[in-house]
Amino acid sequence: MPAETEATISLDEGTELPPRPFGPLTRTNFVRYQGASGDFNPIHHDEHFAQSAGFPTVFSVGMLQAGLLATYCTDLFGPDNVRRFKVQFREQVWPDDTLTASGTVVRRHAEDGEERVDLELVVTRQTGGTAIKGQATFAV
Repeated sequence: MPAETEATISLDEGTELPPRPFGPLTRTNFVRYQGASGDFNPIHHDEHFAQSAGFPTVFSVGMLQAGLLATYCTDLFGPDNVRRFKVQFREQVWPDDTLTASGTVVRRHAEDGEERVDLELVVTRQTGGTAIKGQATFAV
């Protein structure tokens, strides 16, 4: 774990991790993620296609939000310390949305000879809606 995390953030059960904003997200963010992932579903970049499917405009690939949440966590705890990470998609993310990643330490325990924390995670939109929820375990 990055040394500054243990020194600056209490990892006791119930501790709320510092929130981190992302965005506002743009169509360019959506397209860049599509290029990196190889997922070129036009509903995420083609306005006409998205509208013909009944949406008001294009919307983000859900895995973009998952990647932002993973970045939030690994910036706090380090990529080598990931032991478990899972997400559940809840609400679409639209162009110009600003997202906020946050989390809570729900358990601190020893497993496989190392100290670990279990986290409950969430990415919310500026509307208050939940884009994704997640859970993770990190070695600390």
